[in-house]
Amino acid sequence: MKILLPLLCLLVSLSCFATRISGNVTDDKGQPLPFASIFVKGSTTGTTSGEKGTYYLDLPAGTYTLVCQYIGHTRAEKKVVVGNAALTVDFSLSKQALDLDEVVIRPGAEDPAYEIMRQAIRKRKDYVDPVDAFTCEAYIKTIVRTEKLPSRIFGQKIEEKDKEEMGVDSAGKGVMFLSESITDIAFKKPGQLKLEVRSGRQSGSSGYGFNFPTFINFYENQVNVMVSQLNPRGFVSPVAENAMNFYRYKYLGSFVEDGKEIHDIQVIARRKYEPLFSGTIRITEGDWRIHSLDLVLTKTSQLQLLDSLSIRQTQVPVAGNVWRTKDQVVYFNFAQFGIKANGNFLNVYNNYNLDPVFAEKYFNKTLVKYDTAVNKKSKTYWDSIRPVPLETEEIKDYKVKDSLFIAGRDSLPRNLDSLRKRQGPVKPMQIIWSGVNRSTFREKNNFSYGMDALAKGVKYNTVEGIALQAQGYMNKRWKNGTAVSLRPFARYGFSNEHFNAWGTVSYTRNKPRVAGEPLSAKRAGTWEAGGGKTILQFNREKPISDIMNAAYTLLRRKNYMKLYETWFGSLGWKKNWENEFSISLGLRYEERLPLENTADYSVYSDKTRNFTPNYPVEQLSAQFARHQSVNFLLNFSWQPGQYYIEYPYRKVAIGSDKPVFSLKYEKGIPDLLGSESNFDKWQLGISDEMNFKLKGQLKYRWNIGGFLNRKSVFIQDYQHFNGNQTLFAGEYLNSFQLAPYYANSTTAAFYTTAHLEHHFNGMLTNKIPLFRRLNWNLVAGGNAFYVRENNNYIEGFAGIENIFKVLRVDVVGSWLNGRTGMVGLRLGLGGLIGGNIRAGNE
Repeated sequence: MKILLPLLCLLVSLSCFATRISGNVTDDKGQPLPFASIFVKGSTTGTTSGEKGTYYLDLPAGTYTLVCQYIGHTRAEKKVVVGNAALTVDFSLSKQALDLDEVVIRPGAEDPAYEIMRQAIRKRKDYVDPVDAFTCEAYIKTIVRTEKLPSRIFGQKIEEKDKEEMGVDSAGKGVMFLSESITDIAFKKPGQLKLEVRSGRQSGSSGYGFNFPTFINFYENQVNVMVSQLNPRGFVSPVAENAMNFYRYKYLGSFVEDGKEIHDIQVIARRKYEPLFSGTIRITEGDWRIHSLDLVLTKTSQLQLLDSLSIRQTQVPVAGNVWRTKDQVVYFNFAQFGIKANGNFLNVYNNYNLDPVFAEKYFNKTLVKYDTAVNKKSKTYWDSIRPVPLETEEIKDYKVKDSLFIAGRDSLPRNLDSLRKRQGPVKPMQIIWSGVNRSTFREKNNFSYGMDALAKGVKYNTVEGIALQAQGYMNKRWKNGTAVSLRPFARYGFSNEHFNAWGTVSYTRNKPRVAGEPLSAKRAGTWEAGGGKTILQFNREKPISDIMNAAYTLLRRKNYMKLYETWFGSLGWKKNWENEFSISLGLRYEERLPLENTADYSVYSDKTRNFTPNYPVEQLSAQFARHQSVNFLLNFSWQPGQYYIEYPYRKVAIGSDKPVFSLKYEKGIPDLLGSESNFDKWQLGISDEMNFKLKGQLKYRWNIGGFLNRKSVFIQDYQHFNGNQTLFAGEYLNSFQLAPYYANSTTAAFYTTAHLEHHFNGMLTNKIPLFRRLNWNLVAGGNAFYVRENNNYIEGFAGIENIFKVLRVDVVGSWLNGRTGMVGLRLGLGGLIGGNIRAGNE
């Protein structure tokens, strides 16, 4: 930072001695050409025109040749002499005249485009990663506009004040998001990358904006376009090794630029509903590299979330025989859920250096680092450094939203009073139906409290009959980084007339970081204590939720959930080291009390079907005896290779391509506080997700474990394998979809479990007309555990997911101890949206 700050000041001061060249880029009919490339010939200094074709470029005094090019149009060059006075230099580009005179395609002969593309495919490996290292600067501007907003989204009404806060008019039209940033990019083989965000702004906030360049490398076989959610398989590049199997090509002609012939090729997808582009790509003669491209993705390209997306990219020589991306714009359109929106992501790359010198250990696990003054730049700074002029609507958006933000910030005390008053008094319907949430809205020393709606706490089971659970929260945060949270609970069973009350309190101390101090040094971890009397499932992982058990109890006369009461006290500590390592330690005392069924009501008409006793009948012949237990618990997980985003005052893990390793250990401590438990239980685990692009995504989890000591083990402390006896799937990769809940629980010295599933993500189903049109995808896999020869289980499944982007349906078959078991259907959440929803147990 000590070096970067003076350099930044120097760059800003130097710009004061530069002269501004401005102008317009139009076609030969006077229509503006958006995002045309304008650069100084023989250098990487340049800019891009805005959406209305306007551009400006600051250059020191001297003589230059300006080059202007736009895909599909003839390139133009103009010589300029820069002095002290501002210059206006306009460009008018005519449509590219393609030469086809010497190309004769006889009937039955191969189109010459195929041989050109074969040559480009052969050279692909030379260009995918052509330099050992480079640095450059990226200007990134992002804008998202709405054309239409419905009155309700997912049943939630959009108020006029909400539209006003979003920056749209009453019809739902306007700029929803606008940001720009300057990011320094550094790369070194093999695969080392670092982004340093010098400055960033977001309209109407103090945010950093969108700062990550969208690297779209068409020399890769599978092209990642922005985020994997658009298609986890990626999209096949027109110059991929196997591109000929996916694309047809048509020769459109050629033109000459700087003495080099450029071939214009139309790219045509051979089949619909495969991850393929369409559009045009331009290939240079002789060295067979990508000159520029204009490619489109639509719903028939297996594009998800968006309706269409187009990419325009221009490559230029930056040194010798090395070409790099000069500018790139990604347009998108979205029309779903009654929302119509569009926007673009513009990247302009400047100042390439192919022979950089990096400090020792410059490349580390920090992928993105923000300058401490990233969002504190003035309007003058942005006007001096921005390479692309703002459009009229963008100037207006910044002016209006920034003014409102500053006014709101300056009147913060008055606004806080207004926000507090807006909360109003607590109303009965909030307590019953919507819940209560209140806050002092202070940035420091904030206090908040509330409670869940009582309607959410209504439950039914055969032990309590109708039960009502209330839960609340109180949070206090101080300016010194200390935070205290209290969670009280109360529950009453109307049939067994038992009242339970318990609570937890947590304490965290994260000292404020001083600039320059290591980010990791200030996390002290969290302490948590709890106690009271509560009701629990025998399996702590809650294999069946309250609502699912209630539905089966009432409608099918099946009481799968088994419960016991406990007086407990607990103390625990947990800490994350930027999420690469996490550890938790706990000590828990329980006095466990058996419970009996007291309710017999169900809607199910066959009253001869009896409810089972309230204990795991597969393991116990009678109810367990009241007893005491003190257990020590340790949980440790590690995911090596984590990368991080380093903000000015915090550090966030953003993932790794390595597996997650875990260790669990539990000790039943005898004689302490009357404890009758005496056991040692352990488990090692590994889990991972691997993306094979066109071949789909593989997920797995594998555990081994057992009891080192089992002198005194109560049923609550057995190793339980999460079963599922309902129509609705248990947690994928952690459940056995057809297995009973407690029949296979064990205290064996050794066991192993395995869960595996492969998401084909369109592979195979894109050959089926209905499925490929709907983007329904195949998923298959299996779950298994092994304890001993007479206690082992395997199940296999195959299904369809991404139904309405949310649902998944599986057919499951099982084998118990080598013999054919059951076949069943399971419904669950899966697909683009559903796969990212974690179902709760309540």
